[in-house]
Amino acid sequence: MRDVIVIGAGPAGLAGAISCAANGLLVTVLDEFMKPGGRLLGQLHQEPSGEWWNGIKEAERLHQEANKLAVDIRCGISVYNLEQEGHHWHVHTNTGRLTARFVLVATGAAEYPIPVPGWTLPGVMSIGAAQVMTNVHRVQVGKKGIIIGANILAFAILNELQLAGINIDRIVLPEKTPISGKAAEPEEIMKSLLQAAHLAPSPLLRFGGRFMKHDWIRKLGLTFFPKNGVKVNGTPLQLRKAAVEIIGKDQVEGVRVADTDVNGMIIPGSETIYEADFVCIAGGLYPLAELAAVAGCPFQYVPELGGHVPCHSEIMETPLEGLFVAGNITGIESGKIAMAQGNVAGLSIAKQAGKGTGTIDQQLQQAVQNIRNVRQNAAIQFNPEIDKGRKKMKELWKEHYAKGDEKFHKIG
Repeated sequence: MRDVIVIGAGPAGLAGAISCAANGLLVTVLDEFMKPGGRLLGQLHQEPSGEWWNGIKEAERLHQEANKLAVDIRCGISVYNLEQEGHHWHVHTNTGRLTARFVLVATGAAEYPIPVPGWTLPGVMSIGAAQVMTNVHRVQVGKKGIIIGANILAFAILNELQLAGINIDRIVLPEKTPISGKAAEPEEIMKSLLQAAHLAPSPLLRFGGRFMKHDWIRKLGLTFFPKNGVKVNGTPLQLRKAAVEIIGKDQVEGVRVADTDVNGMIIPGSETIYEADFVCIAGGLYPLAELAAVAGCPFQYVPELGGHVPCHSEIMETPLEGLFVAGNITGIESGKIAMAQGNVAGLSIAKQAGKGTGTIDQQLQQAVQNIRNVRQNAAIQFNPEIDKGRKKMKELWKEHYAKGDEKFHKIG
């Protein structure tokens, strides 16, 4: 029996495993992918400082550090159930059952699918799949593509695809349906993108982004939004065009696109076909939290965090004894935030296990403060109101789970 089982070998899971092992705990990490690193493996971008963030190298660094601390990393293993029995947890996998006193669930996030007619054609993929194919497997997904959906994730991966020499012809919105929701509303897209206006490629766009935060100016801007779009790294972003259908016989051959009004409604008779040999659908991310739900952990819907998230404290505890969470399962943020949360979870587990030195409380407090610092210095946020969401969860924890229980103490 191990002391700790970590589910997920991404940035949060590996960082958590390292913190646990550094404090003398025996740790096993499980992940269904063929190698550790999670979403880090697909990340490659330039920071505002000019430095390059190479996710593969970061994953290798974490992997090597975990190996030095004798962390047992097992890849190609799927976890399908968690059961609590007394003071232990049984982790059910496709290769058998494992048992530990503590479990850290760091399963990350998944992409929202947005159904578009023709999306079963070969050559249609999620934007995240294109990232993995390009940066991890070094496979060119196509020669000329169209992205359906406009969000921070799409723009980040757009840049990565362009660095690999792949041509993205244009970015359009999905057609407005009950399923596509806000992803098809031009004004909602503009509001979310304004949070990253400071990263715009020209001073004029950065300056204009300040004024677009006013409702009436934003509506005016959408009314006169250029028909050919505004270029993002050379690729037209067309907020007033929506994908009606992906067309092709045996594979993707193009996308049927229609003009829309400012509310995202299709303008009849405005359809045009744009040629493409691949299509990426960008619906955004949501916390991948099914395992925590199976374990019986209570949840809360917090839209600012990306959806339903397991209830947790600032030190990554859940209301279930011995069960901890970290990373995008707690809210959609960057890999750096995930690593910082993993470190907090590891220290928190070490403290409950009676490990660590006499300074464990101070280390934990510093680690929690580090999360705040990393978040404050983040160039962009996947969910612009992330601080609001974190405060909601903090208040929920204090109200429902921290009363009268000293172990659920406040940090900071």
